[in-house]
Amino acid sequence: MSAGPMTVSYNCREQLCIDTAPGPGAIVIFGASGDLTKRKLLPAIFALYKRNLLPAQFAVIGVARTAMSNEEFQAEVRESLKGEGTLDDSFIERFSYVSGQYTESDTFARLDEELERVTGAHKTEHNALFYLAMPPALFEPIVKGLHDEGLLDETDGWKRVIIEKPFGHDLESAVALDHALKQYIQESQTYRIDHYLGKETVQNILMLRFANAIFEPLWNHTYIEKVEITVAEELGVEKRAGYYDKAGALRDMFQNHMVQMLSLIAMEPPAVFEADAYRDEIAKLISSIRPLDGQDLGHMAVRGQYVESVDPENPVVGYRKEEGVAPRSQTETYVALKLFIDNWRWRGVPFYMRTGKRLPKKSSEIAITFKPIPHSIFKPIRPKDFNQNVLLLRMQPHEGMGLSIEVKSPGSKLCVNTLEMDFSYSDFMQGVDIPDAYERLILDALLGDQTLFVRNDTVEASWKLFMPLLNAWEANLDNVPLCFYPAFSEGPKEANEILEGGTLAWRKI
Repeated sequence: MSAGPMTVSYNCREQLCIDTAPGPGAIVIFGASGDLTKRKLLPAIFALYKRNLLPAQFAVIGVARTAMSNEEFQAEVRESLKGEGTLDDSFIERFSYVSGQYTESDTFARLDEELERVTGAHKTEHNALFYLAMPPALFEPIVKGLHDEGLLDETDGWKRVIIEKPFGHDLESAVALDHALKQYIQESQTYRIDHYLGKETVQNILMLRFANAIFEPLWNHTYIEKVEITVAEELGVEKRAGYYDKAGALRDMFQNHMVQMLSLIAMEPPAVFEADAYRDEIAKLISSIRPLDGQDLGHMAVRGQYVESVDPENPVVGYRKEEGVAPRSQTETYVALKLFIDNWRWRGVPFYMRTGKRLPKKSSEIAITFKPIPHSIFKPIRPKDFNQNVLLLRMQPHEGMGLSIEVKSPGSKLCVNTLEMDFSYSDFMQGVDIPDAYERLILDALLGDQTLFVRNDTVEASWKLFMPLLNAWEANLDNVPLCFYPAFSEGPKEANEILEGGTLAWRKI
């Protein structure tokens, strides 16, 4: 029996918040007319401006193939930022535009001229952050074009490049992409962005673990029985079928977002919260995950694909009938996986991970289940009659955390109940806007802080981990069949089989 959620009141001292405004610089957005720029990048830049976390000497240059004047681009910026707050002319006048093909040298020559102009007009001191809001196929041509025009030369100011995931389609292409980029740019200039790492609750995992003495002593195989990581989406593929049907859930979510979340939960404490020390520990952790090669993949992983909804009040088509999807597609829209970490801290602790589309609701959470009590003094109540303590970290849709503990309820001498303590960022931070992930990451890139960006060795280690599974699925081996689940269900029933042979159940989404 559960006592239900408990609202926690806080008597907080003044917050200790440390943020640094960057020095002068220009932000150059390749793909300035695209959806990512309009939905995420422009609002993030404006939010930084409102928080006084952009320097007085800044400029934004949009680059895209669409022919457009500076005034027309500024009008698009205004349209994208409707509802974000009052736009003053001193902000909008910092925006300019360069049109051209991404593979033509003339485009980069015009960009060079525009960077020179904004250096004079806005005192950006030849510092530039290049954001490649583009498909991966254009990463190398754009970086080559920047290099050939001398725009990555740091003799007159810093130059940094942000690239969006996916970082390759498999291990071979990831290695090839890294080698190609390093012909023109150094690792210290490369910022591989995974927006999950910019989410407040994801960052809070580190604060929770390493700023509170009550958790870290218990953060090991002696006290923790299992860890569940769930990223569930209610939506289907929407307008991404062209990309998604070639990628699938493992490439789209596991290889980046989910393995990074796993790393934050399981990593050893770095000596300091700085880029090299932090990313060294992430690399060590990923290399400690037990290889899937040589294991019985049928008992470690389940892949699924959604079919038509069985709910007459919420009808949707199956994945294979989505526009842009091959009619006999074998692409997985759901993955459940059991991983082990072969090191001292996590010996024998299973990490159960799942992600999928067309599940009951949008939800991202990490549930850490502690081991049962070894002995009950409350006879005749047995140890197994008590619910195990669970620490729940929620990333979305309601960022926060929860903790379940066993308590006595009023009444008989032995009356046990489970109390759910629940904390929500939105309640705790009333009146304060929670920064978007892109806001945090763009600011860090301007500051030259690579801590929350992905390093090349972890990209390759992650691909190496998942390649045996991808190869088995693409070969359609009998022990890793494609399972099916109705849209808005909890996923394929076969996913329970990896939970100790079906003796356990996943947390309800």
